[in-house]
Order: sequence, then structure tokens, then C-alpha cells
Amino acid sequence: MDVPARRYRSGAAALTDRLTAALPAGTLHFSTPVTAIAATDDGLDVHTPDTVHRADHVVLAVPPALALARIDLVDGLPADLVLLAESTPVWMGAVTKVVAVYEDAFWRRDGLAGAAFSRTGPLREIHDMSGPDGSPAALFGFAPATGPGFRQAVVGQLTDLFGPAARCGELHVQDWSAEHWTSPRGVQFLNDYSSFGHPLYQRAALDGRLHRASTETAADQPGHVESALAGGERAAHAVLTAYQDKSQEPQIAEQSIVDSFLNEHVSLLSTRSNFHSNAWNKFPSRALRARLNWVAPSDRVSPGQPTRFGGKPQD
Repeated sequence: MDVPARRYRSGAAALTDRLTAALPAGTLHFSTPVTAIAATDDGLDVHTPDTVHRADHVVLAVPPALALARIDLVDGLPADLVLLAESTPVWMGAVTKVVAVYEDAFWRRDGLAGAAFSRTGPLREIHDMSGPDGSPAALFGFAPATGPGFRQAVVGQLTDLFGPAARCGELHVQDWSAEHWTSPRGVQFLNDYSSFGHPLYQRAALDGRLHRASTETAADQPGHVESALAGGERAAHAVLTAYQDKSQEPQIAEQSIVDSFLNEHVSLLSTRSNFHSNAWNKFPSRALRARLNWVAPSDRVSPGQPTRFGGKPQD
């Protein structure tokens, strides 16, 4: 658990905020769900509740199972791709995330890492979510489900692990399985993770015009930020290739807004985050690899050094 990790200093939404700020006015349409995608003789019709957009290419950056549940693809997909998408799990789609916010990172004063794995309470894993200097102070964890008494059980578990001070936190609970635009119905029954990165997801559908770029479709590091970035680059590469002469190599700018953002807003911490520390060389973009190739701080736990985790050991 104590390996180099990266975290957004301003929160993950800051990355998408930076990207959207660079787009021309009117490019984004919020609260405008896509209801159907239909192939035409020379492109794709993208239907929303208010209008129909004509496109040469469409990139689906949502989980395959969610796309099938929310978007009518007008019987345009091959049967094997439909079957695959219906059975592909939504990464973290059946999970509840819990954040406990405190006045200070009291566990650090006690020499604890703020991290734990547990099978005796609702949270299966817990990590220190505090800022680089310990402020704001927070612990977060994941639970497979919620139910009656969930919040009380979480507080009891944190208290057992980190002591009485853990009772005083402000609890925030987000059940992703209940989010209409995150998870399809029955998401908890999708558990064949071997379907992640399936070769069918690497090929465009609907006459080469419908591309997929969600983390579930990535061949490397599915579920992590790397795979989302790589999926976006893969889809962009495919679209550019379709527009260019086959003898030309598509050109994608190395110095990008993402590159600039990561340089300014991503901190290297010694706690877990959604950036997987062993996957920097998987990035297609050399600029992204360079920006993420930092050296761990000197106070990071060294390999083989004992690490203190929260409170009581649990099975």
C-alpha cells in the first residue's frame, strides 16, 4: 500500500474543468443525454431529447453496459459485441464510496498511515485522503453496498481502527449503483472482469464510425486514470486515421492541456490514489509519461520497512 502515488491537489474535476475551458463556446451540451445513435449512408445520427446531431464519428466514453442500457443503438451492433457489452462490469459501479472529514489528521499524530483492509465492517479498504500538508483532513473507503444502519456501522468501524477521535467526522456517502448515469440496473451482477479490454472494444463499430474510450475497454490498467487517457488517445488516433491518407501517420500534439494540467496540479503523495504507480510507461503520449515520472519524496516508506496501519488488525 505504501508505494508512490499521485493525487489531484484540486480534485479530479479540476482536470475536466481545464479541458472544457479550452473548448469553443457552445461545444458542450449539459443535461442533454444521448438517447439513440443510428447509422446513415454517410455518417451517424445522434439523437437527444431536443435535436439530432449529424456526425462522421462518435466516441462513447461511458461503460459499455451503461451505453446499451441508456442509448438505443437501433440494432446496429453485431450480436457478439452486444453480448460482450451487456456482461462487462462497470468499474466501481456497484460500489459505495465513503469520505469521513475531520478537523485534523489525528491518525498521523499517532504514527498511523490512515490505511486499512478489513472484512469485519462495511468498508473493505480505507485510505488517507488528506491534502499534502494534512489539510483538509479526511479518510475514505469503499463498501460493496449500503443498507439500514450503514452510517453507524461505518463510524463504528473507523472508531475501532483509528480510535475514539474517528467518531467526530462528517460522513459523506456516494452510492454509485444508484446513479442513473453511472450504472445500469443489475450492475452488482456484472462481475466478469476478464471482459475488460476485450479485442472487440478495440475495433470501431457501425462501419468504423463508433469508437469506445471508457476505462472498461482499455487493454492496460483498466479502472485507472491511465486507461481513460490512453482510451481517449486511442479513439482520437482512430478518428484522425479515418480522415487522413493511409500512408500518413496521424499527428497528435504532445504538449496538450492535459500535459499542462498534470504538471501544475498533480501532487506526488505516499498514499493510494487512482493513478497506478507501476503504469507510467503504458502511456501512449511521451509528454504525459514525462510529466508523471516523478521521484518519490524522501519521507516515503522504503521497500521492506514496516508500516503501521490503523488500529486493530482485522481478518
